[in-house]
Amino acid sequence: MKEERIKNRGAAGIPAHVAIMMDGNGRWAKRRLLAREAGHSAGARALKALVPEAGALGVKYLTVFAFSTENWTRSESEVRNLMDLMRGYIQEYIDEAEKDDTRLRTIGDISRLDADLREKIIRLTDISKNKTGLCLNIAINYGGRDEIVRAARRAAEDCLSGRIAPGDIGEKTFAGYLDTAELPEIDLWIRTGGDVRLSNFLLYQLAYAEIYFTEVLWPDFGKRDLIAAIGEYQKRNRRFGGR
Repeated sequence: MKEERIKNRGAAGIPAHVAIMMDGNGRWAKRRLLAREAGHSAGARALKALVPEAGALGVKYLTVFAFSTENWTRSESEVRNLMDLMRGYIQEYIDEAEKDDTRLRTIGDISRLDADLREKIIRLTDISKNKTGLCLNIAINYGGRDEIVRAARRAAEDCLSGRIAPGDIGEKTFAGYLDTAELPEIDLWIRTGGDVRLSNFLLYQLAYAEIYFTEVLWPDFGKRDLIAAIGEYQKRNRRFGGR
């Protein structure tokens, strides 16, 4: 019944762009006396299952935090496992590209990734660019502050080269230098796992996003939980600074 109410609200009641901080993989594994790697694998499966469900509900853009600029400080084995998971995840999408209508792109600085992983990302971005289904944006080696600094550098370089004048830089112009320049504003930002903080995810883009925290650990987050988040979103009065 709850799902029907959401669907019956129509496109205007569904957030076009949802961002998710996928947190809780390690705790999910610990509660089951499993290695952290098992939690990350379960988290990857949860994302794979949620993408078509989000699209079916009417979400047009889904941005997820897969690996942060701070995650490099984790153990070498955990970082290696996370990178291998991303390789496998992206390869699955490459293999299924002909029958899958999902468009995939990444945000973040992928220059630090291994060459083979970068090549997979570039290949999948290219072969899925004309897809018309949900656009899945995976944040890899991403940090909100890092993104803003990189954007500021590019804007400064354009000023020095004479392509723009400092006075030309307003909010809209600066947003064009961000990794999310081609994406619409975020409507709903979700964090799973119970922590109540932003953790450097999409700092600039959250100015007027609705924020939703849930205790559900990411590997357990599914269609019902997304529906609950959207239901809460639909109760909000989005004034954008007005009355």
